[in-house]
Amino acid sequence: MGKSADASCMTASASAHAMAAPAQSPSVPWITRRIGRHVLHVDAAGRFLLSDHDLRNRAERGHLTLYEHERLTESGLLVEGELGRLSQRLAAQQRRFHPGELDYLILVPTLRCNLACSYCQVSRAAEGASGYDWSDETRDAVIDLVRRTRARHLKIEFQGGEPTLRCDLIEAVIDAVPPHVEATFVICTNLQQVPPEAAALFDRENVSISTSLDGPREHHARQRGQDDAASEAFESNLDRLLTRYGPGKISALPTLDPRSPPDPDELIDAYARRGLTAIYLRPINYQGFARRQHADCRTTDARWLEYHEAFIRRLIERNWKDRSICLEESYFSLLLRRIFRPGEDRHVDLRNPNPFGTDFIVIDHDGLAYPTDEARMLARSGIIDLSIGNIRQGWNTPARDALNAASTCDGDPDCEACTYKPFCGRDIVDDISRYGTIDIPRHETEFCRRHLHLFDLAFELIHSPDPAIQYSLCRWLGLGGDRLPAERLS
Repeated sequence: MGKSADASCMTASASAHAMAAPAQSPSVPWITRRIGRHVLHVDAAGRFLLSDHDLRNRAERGHLTLYEHERLTESGLLVEGELGRLSQRLAAQQRRFHPGELDYLILVPTLRCNLACSYCQVSRAAEGASGYDWSDETRDAVIDLVRRTRARHLKIEFQGGEPTLRCDLIEAVIDAVPPHVEATFVICTNLQQVPPEAAALFDRENVSISTSLDGPREHHARQRGQDDAASEAFESNLDRLLTRYGPGKISALPTLDPRSPPDPDELIDAYARRGLTAIYLRPINYQGFARRQHADCRTTDARWLEYHEAFIRRLIERNWKDRSICLEESYFSLLLRRIFRPGEDRHVDLRNPNPFGTDFIVIDHDGLAYPTDEARMLARSGIIDLSIGNIRQGWNTPARDALNAASTCDGDPDCEACTYKPFCGRDIVDDISRYGTIDIPRHETEFCRRHLHLFDLAFELIHSPDPAIQYSLCRWLGLGGDRLPAERLS
């Protein structure tokens, strides 16, 4: 990322360009990728530089100009001597994920739900069904796990089904957290109904709300298969809670059919007029009921990638035109943080290695433990049992070890040759869901195609001289300036 805070082309005098760099061949651990008319150079530590030419071959032969040598050295891409190589390896290690204590729980107190959305990825149970809530034994074991936490900071997310059907279980978990632990809680709810006991939970300062808002009312109703009255009830509950708490306590995300997404401006307006500034674009997930009712979502084609990119560019235009509000697409902002901030690896599908059952675990309605929420969904759909243990006996099991042995980009020929490996990760559960195997070549996977496109877009925008683009990117990264620190060599 270098010392320069200017992403525009750096120039030098003709004499400096003509001078030869030192003759020795330094260490050149870069991987290159062409982006438009330029070439991106990235090392294992995630340090990068954009240039007009591929400098790798000339660097390996010691044929760089003095100017090129200086710029590459300043960027950290070019190192010489044993100390430089050790420093480079240390920086690369800092890009890898190093798990700590278990500090993130997804808990499913009930699988019952009061809706029946066609795109549901969980395979929920009917609201009146029996046998789909925590038993007393499971509840007590979850509470014991929470009480014994060794984490200083703990995040607990309540999923379902519709978790507000069992507010008593949510309250019991919240009250079990030791007083010395700083805990935050997220209740993922469809907000179709807000019973008094749910409202009491929402009033707690450390409880936030996550819901789904699929766009303008007509689109949202069509997605959920609801009539106008049901859609009006949802919007009324959402708007009432936003008025009560403000947008800081409530997050929403759309689940979109990649074949017929809403107009970007209509979707953005549905969020912006409510003061919601973060929009996490999510195509229908090939899980749960969606596997049967939206089977063609197994693979998203170029139209979804084009829509995602157009959406981001439209946000940039709107942010530049009206600076009273800064809108962002949450996943793209996450990728930007992955590029610029080593250690930004709390998104469990985007880290390397990606160990299961360490800092993060999912406990289902029946007490079974899963490595991810998507793994739980595969089991519910009858595709494959990826449970790694249970709440009573733990999850230090051969099943977990088998998953962890493959949950890394290291050693994969496509990943090792990829410029974006320092910022990317491995999601073997998604591969199993879509292809029934983890052995498919990485470049053929949905995960890889989507992330190559998004990272290409990210680096194109990072190095753009357009002030409107730089303005949004700086704000999405929480920076106060007007230009990102990105090296470009011409």
